[in-house]
Order: sequence, then C-alpha cells, then structure tokens
Amino acid sequence: MEAKEQDLSSPISSATRWWSKDTVAIVTGANKGIGFWLVKQLAEEGVTVILTARDVERGCKAVEQLRDHHGLNVHFYQLDVSNPSSIKAFSSQFEKEFGVLDILVNNAAVSFNDIHENTVEHAETVIKTNFYGPKLLIQSLFPMFRRSKSISRILNISSRLGSINKMKNPKMKEMLLSESLSEEQIDGMVTSFLESVNNGTWKSQGWPEIWTDYAVSKLALNSYSRVLARRCNKEYGLSVNCFCPGFTQTSMTKGKGTHTAHDAAEVGARLALLPPQHLPTGTFYIGFSPGIVSKL
Repeated sequence: MEAKEQDLSSPISSATRWWSKDTVAIVTGANKGIGFWLVKQLAEEGVTVILTARDVERGCKAVEQLRDHHGLNVHFYQLDVSNPSSIKAFSSQFEKEFGVLDILVNNAAVSFNDIHENTVEHAETVIKTNFYGPKLLIQSLFPMFRRSKSISRILNISSRLGSINKMKNPKMKEMLLSESLSEEQIDGMVTSFLESVNNGTWKSQGWPEIWTDYAVSKLALNSYSRVLARRCNKEYGLSVNCFCPGFTQTSMTKGKGTHTAHDAAEVGARLALLPPQHLPTGTFYIGFSPGIVSKL
C-alpha cells in the first residue's frame, strides 16, 4: 500500500459499534500518559479494560481515579514487560480471571535520552522493554485471543523513528524490506546492534541516527508486527497494526510536543475499535489531522 494522508482524528461512531462490556482489552504502561488516556477512552466506550503498570502503587492510584471519579470498568494488574517472569505471572493471572482477550495495546516503552541527546548507555533495557517485552507478551497471550467475526486486534504504539528509511546500513535495509523477513532475522538484527553498542562501533554501522537505541527497538517492533500480521492474517481472526502518535507531550519528551497524550489516545482508541469490515492488518498509522497510513 502506498503511503497516503488520512484524517485519523474523527470521533468513534456508535453506528459502527461491534463491542460490548464483555469485550476485554489490555493496555500496558498505562498508569500515566498515552496509556492512561487510552484506558479511559476504551472504558468510556464500554470496554472492560485491564490497566497494567510496573509500579503497583501508581497503577492502583490510576485505576482508583478512573473508577471513583468516572465510574469506569477498569482493573489493575501489575506487569513489567521487561521481565519475562512478570509477563508469565501476568498471563497466568489474566487467563485465570478472564480467559479471553479481544484487544491488546502494547504501549509500555522507555527512553533514557533527552530530546537532543543520543546515548546508548541503557540500550539493553530499551530493547528489552520496547521490543522483547511486547513480543513475549503477545506470544504469552496468543492462545487467549478470542476467535470471532469481530476480529481480535493488536495495536502496537510505535514511532516513525523506527521506519525502515532511518536504517542506513544497506545490508540490514535490504533484509528488512524483504517479503520473506523472519523473526529470527529481526532478533539477529537486534543482537547485532547490541554487539555494536558493547564494542563501541554503533555510530559507524548505519543504525538510525536519532535516539538510536529507541529507534532500533521500534524498528524491530514494526518489523515483528509486519511478520506477525502476515502470519496471522484476518482470516485467522487477528489483526496487527502499529500507531505512531507523533511528538506527544509525555514524560518521555519532558512535557514537550505538538499535542497532548489525551489527543493521541483518542486516535489510538479509534484505531483499536475500528469496525471489522474496516480493520486492516500490517498497517502503520503515523500521526493524525491528517495522519499518514502506510504498509508496515
């Protein structure tokens, strides 16, 4: 699909409502920022939402605020996506208490750089949280996705910094553009990046030049989403898309940005609730008003 402009900011229409209170959504990294507002938006639409956060106190406070002030059907589960044991415990608890899943929004992510910085001191943590975390969570929850005409969906909150055109290494770029790209190749790329960080050669290897560790983590997430979308096409009953909310005012950007987390979450919720007949897979949504829609 050619990249094209599209207004992604139109409100959710009740006329296309396919969900009910029995529809279950999980939003990771949701005690603040885009994740928090995504939970609120989805819950206000009548979806049962699981809000997850690393910090139990902050997560409980967020849920308390949504329940007490807004009367929303929101549940808190502790989850640290950078920790495989935490993912396993979360999935086990979720399966026991809910058993089925309709919507997964992988929002949890970290960056340790200021806006104009580019260090890779925490590259391993960034990769572990932003790429391996969502990947392991998807794999762990995979058997629980509901198979139905409504089509279960995964929305990965990503970044245009992870676009393939940011990769300057021609060999890696060719691999990423291949229609036969595999999970193993993506894992190999990430391993290669971490090796270049450890041996101090990362600046000369053609990796993305802005927020390099974060960009590589999102490049890997976008690529994995593409591979997963190809494998789990709509006929299988699972849609996989990515959404880059753009330069958003969050703690990651130290409050700088062109729009609020609430604005970004409104669009994210709309994409998560697209009617089955209009739900694509393997699509990358970038920004809004207008946004850019392209193939992953």
